[in-house]
Amino acid sequence: MVWAFSLSAECGAGLTAAEQFAQHFDGLSWVLSNGHQSQCQAAVFQDIEEHWWCKVCPSGISGVGVDRSDIAYQMTELGILLYKRLQFAPPFRYALVGVEVDEFRTYSELISGATIPGFPGLVLAEAIWRSLEASTLFQPFSPGYVWQPYEGEAYRPLMVSPDLKNQLSELLVLKCGS
Repeated sequence: MVWAFSLSAECGAGLTAAEQFAQHFDGLSWVLSNGHQSQCQAAVFQDIEEHWWCKVCPSGISGVGVDRSDIAYQMTELGILLYKRLQFAPPFRYALVGVEVDEFRTYSELISGATIPGFPGLVLAEAIWRSLEASTLFQPFSPGYVWQPYEGEAYRPLMVSPDLKNQLSELLVLKCGS
């Protein structure tokens, strides 16, 4: 199973908006601090509510999630670069960078009136943020947008290593069983 690291942005009901957003990122290339080069590929797709999304995937990064601390660092570095570019992107309604963030919330889920969960890095158009009376956790991001500041990607060995999970389970069984 592939665990893609990407920027995903919901662009509303218009295909043109998603295509313009994709053009802003497609083919963009960066050289990371470790010397590796990463190039963005952007694709547009429609969700079950018929809203258009753009998914931007940088190349040369893990396809299995954050399985090492150096991968977390690279993903964080790419995340910062994606957010910097996002500040000047064509209009979108909301966006998030991370592992497996495509379609992280449909528009109706987002505006359902429920409290917006803590999504570090979530960028919202100010109009949506105001209509939701969203949390004060949001700060200015760029003209017309607010965000919950990005915290970077984290390496969590227990989430990625079945062997470590088994060792922990055995420890808990031994401790609780004695």
